Amino acid sequence: MIAFVSILLASFLAPEVFAVIGGDLNCTSYNGTAFVYTPAAVACSNAISDASCAVLYAAPNTLYPAAGNDAQRAHACYTTATATPAAIVLDMKQAALANCAKTCGFCCQTDAYSCSNAVYPRLNCATVTLSQCNSVAWRTIIAQDCPASCGFCLSGGCVDAVTNCGNDLSICTTVGMQDFVNTYCQRTCGRCPSSTTSASAGTATTTVTSTCSSYIADSSTNCANWSRNGFCTNTFYTLAQRRARCATTCRIC
Repeated sequence: MIAFVSILLASFLAPEVFAVIGGDLNCTSYNGTAFVYTPAAVACSNAISDASCAVLYAAPNTLYPAAGNDAQRAHACYTTATATPAAIVLDMKQAALANCAKTCGFCCQTDAYSCSNAVYPRLNCATVTLSQCNSVAWRTIIAQDCPASCGFCLSGGCVDAVTNCGNDLSICTTVGMQDFVNTYCQRTCGRCPSSTTSASAGTATTTVTSTCSSYIADSSTNCANWSRNGFCTNTFYTLAQRRARCATTCRIC
């Protein structure tokens, strides 16, 4: 009898995990009371107008996804059903991701945000703010160390330090502006560091050009992952440090 009462009390006192958000909990985190949207859930822009997205994906309770809230997504964001629980229908979700990722709270799953951050970042990627994403002091560091935090996954680790370089492309060839563009407009003006970088669907692989024919063995088993995160060209680490750990992967003589 005592055991039965204990179980009954536990069932009443145990915290209930209830997701107002509904059937797809991607881009959310549990705050101790409910699942809420992460900042990355709404960090992007819709591919079509916000007004069009509001028509296609009308908010069930007039409240749309926002960082920290638990607004229910429109069912059409991820399913053909009209009530939850409901199975995720891939075609429906892909359409939402392609057109109205912000309205549906799916920004973290778009290609620009779907990649791994650096293994040893110079800042806490989880606390990166929108103002830092647009800050001349932080943008280039974030692109290398925390690309998923700001939607830099497809940048190959190279972004403009200032956000308006593309407003006047003539600065790229103006004689008196070369020091400026070399520092602040590397991507727009084609001044990214001389390495070969490929990025697709959230992965980036960087190879450093070298002339020797053999390399010392990697001392770490994590070099492949580190290379994808930009370790081989990250000047936060000295050349000696990169060579000591991943000489073969980074092709450092």
